[in-house]
Amino acid sequence: MAACSPKAGGTMDFAWTAEDAAFAKELDDFLKAELPPWWRGMFTSGERGWEYTKEFCQKIAKKGWLTMAWPKEYGGGDASLWKQVIFREAMARAGEPRGSQYMNTNWIGPTIMQFGTEEQKRYHLTRISKGDVLWCQGFSEPNFGSDLASLQTRAAQDGDDYVINGQKIWTSYAERAEFCFLLARTNQDAPKHKGISVFIVPMKTRGVTVRPIMSMAGGDDFNEVFFEDVRVPRSAMLGAKDEGWRVVTAVLNFERIGLARYEAAKWAVDEVIAYAKRSETHGRSLAKDPLLRQRVADVYARYRVARALNYRLASLMSKKGESPGPADASLTRIHNILMTRRAGDLAMEALGLEGRLSEGTADAPLAGMLEYEWRKSISATIAAGTLEIQKDQVATRGLGLPR
Repeated sequence: MAACSPKAGGTMDFAWTAEDAAFAKELDDFLKAELPPWWRGMFTSGERGWEYTKEFCQKIAKKGWLTMAWPKEYGGGDASLWKQVIFREAMARAGEPRGSQYMNTNWIGPTIMQFGTEEQKRYHLTRISKGDVLWCQGFSEPNFGSDLASLQTRAAQDGDDYVINGQKIWTSYAERAEFCFLLARTNQDAPKHKGISVFIVPMKTRGVTVRPIMSMAGGDDFNEVFFEDVRVPRSAMLGAKDEGWRVVTAVLNFERIGLARYEAAKWAVDEVIAYAKRSETHGRSLAKDPLLRQRVADVYARYRVARALNYRLASLMSKKGESPGPADASLTRIHNILMTRRAGDLAMEALGLEGRLSEGTADAPLAGMLEYEWRKSISATIAAGTLEIQKDQVATRGLGLPR
């Protein structure tokens, strides 16, 4: 990418190179040809959607796209981080046909790459790069949501094994996952940010129980997960014992920047514009409504800022070769989330009362996808740390303010 290079006058050039632009077009052409007519977005098509996303990931893995920026020794293609950015944007515009695999490739894989043993890297990264495995993330607990460091799930050492007891909640994809990226306390006497370790737990291990939770975003992708005397070998630990908070920080930073949410929000804005052009209100085109035009322009401007912030982070990561700092990641996520909320609100206001009709309703505008995106935009203010947590990160870690 020629982006992030200064022009005369001190401005920055965020334009793609000809090679990158050609790759973006190749991706868009592939998606138009590949996605079936019934595909309308992530997890909106039940079991059929799950099966399709796995097949889709295996297909793009064979093309070398799924983990293109990973090292070749772990199933990647040694591509630039910028190509990975282009790929993520294309996936977001298409309704994320990777399904839950976005989590594997965007932050679980990179974290294993950073902290795992060579044996863990060889086994897990190769499978992720082929699109053959699903993961879940065991972080939040019933009494401790955003305050991850207060977790109560325990892992007690017993010889060469650890015995895990506890409960996780809001665990996405647990009912289908093969592995859980689990946080557990290994030292009860240490300060709360110490004494935490990370384990890779096979979900079929005896003592693991999964209970689905229906959410307002639709479907049953959230779950409660119970661990009762779950025994795993010491080799299941990722990173050093009692030093899991370093791993957690890396995961959250990767997660907070890993999704091109700004492209999904722009898709919603584009759909609103198209809807307004073909709709009338009070005898005139909805596209001529001055308030709607003002709102559309506002969200689009915020989209451009969100994209620039994400590109800045990608530039920092490509130079440093590591995950971004928590303040930079949180600042970017704050803007992304607020922009996504504005896009969702804009869509619902433009569609009027009909906008409340959800997927599966015959008269739902745009098959209910904008209503679905609106619901997702609300839950995005909580996932991966609430907005309040993100702002606290910027204040303390970025601006040096006291807690």
